[in-house]
Amino acid sequence: MQTNRRETLAIIGGLAASTMLAGRATAAPKLGSKTKTLYWVATVTPCDKRGNFDAGAMAAIMQWHKKCGADGVVALGTSGEFPSFTVKERRTVTETVLKHSNGLNVIVGPGTTNIADTIELARHAETNGADGLLVIPPFYFNEPPLDGLTDYYKQLFDACGLPMNLYHIPGTSEASITLELLKALSGYDHLAGIKDSTGSVEGYGKFVEAFPALNMRCGTNNNLETALAHGMGTILADGNQFSAKCAAVMKAYHAGGDWAAELAKLRAAQRAIRDAAMGANTYAVMKYVLSQEMGGPEMFARTPMPQLNDAQRVSIKAALARINAA
Repeated sequence: MQTNRRETLAIIGGLAASTMLAGRATAAPKLGSKTKTLYWVATVTPCDKRGNFDAGAMAAIMQWHKKCGADGVVALGTSGEFPSFTVKERRTVTETVLKHSNGLNVIVGPGTTNIADTIELARHAETNGADGLLVIPPFYFNEPPLDGLTDYYKQLFDACGLPMNLYHIPGTSEASITLELLKALSGYDHLAGIKDSTGSVEGYGKFVEAFPALNMRCGTNNNLETALAHGMGTILADGNQFSAKCAAVMKAYHAGGDWAAELAKLRAAQRAIRDAAMGANTYAVMKYVLSQEMGGPEMFARTPMPQLNDAQRVSIKAALARINAA
């Protein structure tokens, strides 16, 4: 019987993983850090005006976040516009980020709409030294059944030994990460946790309560109180605009200081930029603010996301000046 590409990859992946995992079946998950309560930036993927990936800007961004006090970076997530890049381009982005990691913990998003490409990108990240993966469910399909999603993730878990984090963003992916799915995958020692980007306080609380041993990272700052109260980490797109402010929250938390006051500053800055953006595209705004903060050339969103107009640039720049002067 002939096998197709997907079946071949799954067979090869299963054989390779059985060899890798046999010697560490009882090992604790390699989370890539000593504690869970850390701050990762959901980084943008910088592009020049023509829409080409800017490797030099990516290297500078990694240096910037290290300087600001981030613990890690998530590359090729939603903020990284990952669906807008080819598999080949995503390999290049991953290699650039890892080459310039500067000691940051690097989690890579390998997710695609099909298991074969997802496995390929996951293995590429593992080969190049990534610390973990953040894997969105196969998107477009409207809420695939539990057994289908379980099979998808099991094929990936069997093919790659990196710590796996499942990405819960159903408003975009049309596929939810559920407690039942996590339970079905709980036998894998490299199930590291999730990122919950829904912003739902109730939903995030259920994840935290059900899986206290995993790192149930919040992806929105409105859930930071719950995350910190339970010793969980966070992956924030806010870090593209306010990396030092995000880091200050975590620094104060670890020092036993007034982290709530630092969080209030972050939220105030976020509101100020949102109010000044005049309806501009989120990705373009993040990249513009980041380029202003870094003092470098403007970075641009990739099509189909629209660019800022001159009025939006003036408004955002003025708001940023007020934030920095406060």
